[in-house]
Amino acid sequence: MEQNSRLSKDEGDCLVDPSTYRRLIGRLLYLTITRPDISYPVQVLSQFMDKPSKSQLTAAQKVLRYIKSAPGQGLLLSASSNLELIAYCDSDWASCLDTRRSVTGYCVLLGKSLISWKSKKQSIVSRSFAEAEYRAMAATVSELTWLRFLLTDLHVEHPHVATLYCDN
Repeated sequence: MEQNSRLSKDEGDCLVDPSTYRRLIGRLLYLTITRPDISYPVQVLSQFMDKPSKSQLTAAQKVLRYIKSAPGQGLLLSASSNLELIAYCDSDWASCLDTRRSVTGYCVLLGKSLISWKSKKQSIVSRSFAEAEYRAMAATVSELTWLRFLLTDLHVEHPHVATLYCDN
C-alpha cells in the first residue's frame, strides 16, 4: 500500500460512475472499527470521494485483497494484561501531495490490548518536521488524558502514569 499512499487528486481518469467507489470506501471505513491495520490506506482513499479515479479504485481493490489474505487480523483484548496506558505516536511531515499537510498517527494500548488509534491529516501546515512531531505528541497526550478520565469514571484503577513513545 506504500505506493498508493502517495495518490494525488490529479492522477488518472475519473470514474464515470463513482457510486461503486463510494460504497466500497464507506464499507471499508466501517471495517476500520475492528481492523486498525487498514486505517491509514482507507483514510487516504476516502479523500477522493468527490472525483475518484481508476487508480484509486485499483488501490481500494488492493485493500480488499489484503483483507481477504489476512482474515485473522483484528483486535484482541487480553484479560490478563496489566492496566498501564502506553501510547506510540508519529507524524509524516508534509506527506499530502495536494495540501502539504502532515499526517498524525498514534495508537494507545491498555496493557497488551490496543484500545485507541488514529491516523489523521493535521489541520494546518507544519513549518518543520519537529513541529509536525510536536503536534502528533499533543494529539496523543490529549487522547491519553481523555482515556485516563474515562477509566476513572468507570472506576478502573490505573496506578501507573501513561507512557508516551515517539520516534524523536
